[in-house]
Amino acid sequence: MEQNDKETINQPEDTILENVESAAEHTSAEATQEETKEKSSQVMEESNQPEDFAGQIAALNDKYLRLYSEFDNYRKRTIKEKSDIIRSAGEDVFKAFIPTVDDFERAIKANEIVEEAAPIKEGMVLIYNKLKSACLHKGLEAMETIGKAFDADFMESIASIPAPSEDMKGKVIDEVEKGYKLGDKVIRFAKVVVGS
Repeated sequence: MEQNDKETINQPEDTILENVESAAEHTSAEATQEETKEKSSQVMEESNQPEDFAGQIAALNDKYLRLYSEFDNYRKRTIKEKSDIIRSAGEDVFKAFIPTVDDFERAIKANEIVEEAAPIKEGMVLIYNKLKSACLHKGLEAMETIGKAFDADFMESIASIPAPSEDMKGKVIDEVEKGYKLGDKVIRFAKVVVGS
């Protein structure tokens, strides 16, 4: 190393200047190359980012469209299933009542030639019982109200009359129209006369 220093000292000024300039150029060239590499890598990253974002946006958009399509299909399917359930529920009820309608038609046809009232009355009672049992089978039941305390949840008071006895005050004396429940739900309130 001492020899290199001696050689540098013995070299003419022009040579030393050329060496310094070439070293500076070499150093600045390396710095320029590094800057260029950094800039090109940044440009590459920047150019990749929009492509990545565009790809991500396209993937998310596709995912959204598929999910929306699945939900729309689900919504349509549930609407169809509900309408099918309602239609089939009505179908079951009508199937239960069709035999009663048939009986009424037979009774009307038979009553054309019958002159006595007793067989007509008996036929009507039989048809009524058949219809009542079909209703009970489907869950429809009549509410018993006469003699019971008035309950606004199940009954509708249309009149109030003086009670025939003290124990009948606030209780149902007469029933104008029967009330019906389907399961636990009241589908028609009983119209009653309450004692006061």
